[in-house]
Amino acid sequence: MRHVIALDVGGTGMKAALVGADGTLLHEARRPTPRDDGAQAVIAAVLDFAAALHAEGEARFGEPPAAAGVALLGVVNDRDGIGVFAANVPGWQDIPIRALLAERLGIPVSIGHDMRTGALAEGRLGAGRGVERFLFIALGTGIAAGIGIEGRIEPGANGAAGELGHVVVRPDGPPCGCGLRGCLERVASASAVGAAWAAASGDPEATAAHCARAVAAGDPAAEAVWADAIDALAAGLLIGVRLLDPAVIVLGGGLAEAGDTLFVPLRKALAERVTFQNLPQLVPAELGDAAGCLGAGLLAWDLLATIQSEGQTQEASA
Repeated sequence: MRHVIALDVGGTGMKAALVGADGTLLHEARRPTPRDDGAQAVIAAVLDFAAALHAEGEARFGEPPAAAGVALLGVVNDRDGIGVFAANVPGWQDIPIRALLAERLGIPVSIGHDMRTGALAEGRLGAGRGVERFLFIALGTGIAAGIGIEGRIEPGANGAAGELGHVVVRPDGPPCGCGLRGCLERVASASAVGAAWAAASGDPEATAAHCARAVAAGDPAAEAVWADAIDALAAGLLIGVRLLDPAVIVLGGGLAEAGDTLFVPLRKALAERVTFQNLPQLVPAELGDAAGCLGAGLLAWDLLATIQSEGQTQEASA
């Protein structure tokens, strides 16, 4: 049976699957991502996991996987297959990860930014399916966006498109690691809301989920923290609407798990800001933490389709 490898490399864990041509997950596996041993340990773990999946596929189906798709945490430029930058992994700079994987596995490999790969899956298989123009936004430790255009996710000229978390919504706000102040993710990400609620509640262990529950229970202090985040998020979304004019905005990540506690006031706040443009639908993501792995499978199948198309073109011109 023809199949591909799908591998989603996160900061703490790696999720993987063997994926059939119809998108069926034929085999699933997980391994931890090394956290304290530097970039070389991470690379070795990725290569070893991919090799194990390759062997599993060949043993199960009597043929090796046809290709591999890999979602990576960090800024990824796959135009030449070389540029992979992961700021949270010391020493990971300009690692030719695609070439290393292709050499180890002996099959074509496609790599992608983990968030954009998840956005690809949401666009084709999840909340954005059937929509030509959508914006996927992950509200987690940080905030990042995937720009969906006719079934693909726009990477940008240097692999860094969609950094909505670093648009400035509070010029006098807290400093950000990017060097600016008041970036969206510093005031409206799940980690920012958690920190604000920890300070307001006096509980150093408090999280955004705790804040959401307190809001649902009618706690005025939690409502103030939540309202501030909603205001900042609406300002950030308005920038996305003005620049990209999406038909749908899909929200995923930890903060989106608050459900109506987030979506009801956020829809209202965005509607109050949109003037001359059409108001996009604002919907929750559907695929959860499976999105990255499913998207990696799509990367692999897309790569095979491109290879086949290029081969047919060469044959026709010969």
